[in-house]
Amino acid sequence: MPTYKFLDTNTGKEFDVFMSISERDVYLKNNPNLQQLVNGFPGMADPTRVGLRKPDDGFKDVLKEIKGKHRKSTINTW
Repeated sequence: MPTYKFLDTNTGKEFDVFMSISERDVYLKNNPNLQQLVNGFPGMADPTRVGLRKPDDGFKDVLKEIKGKHRKSTINTW
């Protein structure tokens, strides 16, 4: 089940609630003063590929070895 972020438009307070999608629909219908917010960065991407995390040293060594064997390589070895 996902966690949803809400804004109470009466108080300006933001909070998170853990519930199913069907529960969320009922929750929003019963609380018209709440607005659902986007939960930030979705977890659907590899953090290394999007630049949030660098690969470890062992993987960097493998990339350097591959790059050394291919003259026209454009592999990023960090």
